[in-house]
Amino acid sequence: MYGNRRIAPRREITPLDVSSVSSLENLAKIAKAGELVEASSTGFLLLIKREDLVPVALRKNLTLDPLLGQKILIHLPQMNLEISGRVARTKLMGKSGYELGIDYTDDAPEYWRECLVDLLPAPGEFED
Repeated sequence: MYGNRRIAPRREITPLDVSSVSSLENLAKIAKAGELVEASSTGFLLLIKREDLVPVALRKNLTLDPLLGQKILIHLPQMNLEISGRVARTKLMGKSGYELGIDYTDDAPEYWRECLVDLLPAPGEFED
């Protein structure tokens, strides 16, 4: 139901820190950190390390599939922005952690989503 519905092309971005990932249904914290690595006008690709997962049940599991379809809220401190969306897919990436595909089309108008993607930094745009 939530698999491979990618509508808009993804754009690689300079990874942005995510300071929290929470469930919108019960406000429980899912992860204390993550990284936004790709974006489109319909969704995000979020990387989460196993040690950043808060619920013990998720940390001990090899899948984040229980999150599929769940509405979540992510906080991007560098932009002082909170974005809600729905977990569309999950993938174990071995020792590096998990990928979460987040669809945020339900909660934001298309024009706003397109502007947000344009504002996200391209790879190499910021030098350390």
